[in-house]
Amino acid sequence: MIWNKLKNNQSGMILMTALVITGLFLVMASGLSGISFLQTKLYKQQLAKHQALHLAEAGINYYRWHLAHSQNDFMDGTGTDPGGGGAPYGPYTHNYASPDGSITGKYELTITPPAVGSTIVGIKAVGWLDSYPNIKRGITVRYGIPSLAHYSILANSDVWFGNSEKVSGEMHSNGGIRMDGSNDSLVTSARSTWTCTSNFGCSGSSSCHAPCTWASSKCTCPGVFGAGTSSSLWTSPVTTVDYNALTANISAIKTSAQSSGVYLTVNGSNKGYHIIFKNNGHFDARLVSAVNNGISQLDDNWSSYVNTSESIRTEGSATDYAIPANGLIFVNDGDVWVEGVVKGRATLVAATLPENSSKYRTIFINNNLTYFARDGSNILGLIAQKDVKVPKHAPNTLTIDAVMLSQYGRVFYNNYSSHSVKTKIEVYGGILTNKTWTWTWVSGSSTLDGYDDTALIYDPLATFAPPPSFPTTGQYTLVSWDEK
Repeated sequence: MIWNKLKNNQSGMILMTALVITGLFLVMASGLSGISFLQTKLYKQQLAKHQALHLAEAGINYYRWHLAHSQNDFMDGTGTDPGGGGAPYGPYTHNYASPDGSITGKYELTITPPAVGSTIVGIKAVGWLDSYPNIKRGITVRYGIPSLAHYSILANSDVWFGNSEKVSGEMHSNGGIRMDGSNDSLVTSARSTWTCTSNFGCSGSSSCHAPCTWASSKCTCPGVFGAGTSSSLWTSPVTTVDYNALTANISAIKTSAQSSGVYLTVNGSNKGYHIIFKNNGHFDARLVSAVNNGISQLDDNWSSYVNTSESIRTEGSATDYAIPANGLIFVNDGDVWVEGVVKGRATLVAATLPENSSKYRTIFINNNLTYFARDGSNILGLIAQKDVKVPKHAPNTLTIDAVMLSQYGRVFYNNYSSHSVKTKIEVYGGILTNKTWTWTWVSGSSTLDGYDDTALIYDPLATFAPPPSFPTTGQYTLVSWDEK
């Protein structure tokens, strides 16, 4: 009887142990199953988060494509702003289709158009899967169209930088470059080789040094060569910059200046306008009625000396103008003499339209021309149909804050029959010149005429915030990318 009770108790204990073990197993199995479920759920959420970023990137790529086909459309082709509150415009929602054609998600776009004076457009894209609508990823990018003002020097002809010339910023020539000065950025030429003539210090076999070669009475040189110390930054050949495309910009500026800028026309025997910028965001315009007798200097082809007028004899009283909101000042059918302190953003053009080669117009930089501050809020473009010229009567020490563009002529100081060696010229901005540019005329190692010390300082803010209506390269490029 006692033995049976023990036996029954032991059987019960075994049953209880089995139940406990089974229960523990079920709990563990349930826990493992829960963990597996949670891991699967977490994996799917992480995958959805990863795919949401791809959808946002798809939105960015779509709008970059859209801008390539419609450069100034910031409303996604709709002409309307869903938010209704003005810039930024949007949101604009698009379905995202998988490769099999099924709609699996969406992206939402918000577009910020360029600010006045800038070419940079902002694009924000948010993407998500339809199966996980609460898991979203966002990307914000900025695209800008580089202006030709990003060049420290852009030349459409052969150029020579002397050993006293210092250049900061990128340089390019569609011709050849002799670089004996110093540079801190890229120096590129569209030519693989070019003929270095006496105008560039190659007057015979004795002055045609390696890497150049002398043959058939010609000195043939690489696209970029010289005694400069930064040859690792020299490259040739590269793609040619289309200088002829600048004509359309001048015509468009004239139209905009007539409608909402300042448009000054020169009639009768008057010669042009004297423009004096003032540090209050205004400028004075004086009609130039007569110029002084010409002084002897090289002609347009630098082949002989001619008498050319370049200084003001008589002018009218000043008329005060505010720099217009669009920044455009156009002087039609007359030359311009310019100086002063620029506060604001402006482009000053001297041209005769329709074009007449015998009436191409010149801008003379009469005196110091400086920005109120070199902080990006002030910038000046000078566009001359013919030359942008520093005349003989300019100061011995001259500062020019501007991006200067000569459409058919050159940016330069001329060689006068009665020489005048000046001390220093400093340019903050850039030089875009059709023909050969120079501030200095040399004989051997000595300055014969012009500025003995020259410095060209690149304005880094001009690439995407150029002078108003200044020509651009025409393609949006990435400025910044950020996940937000």
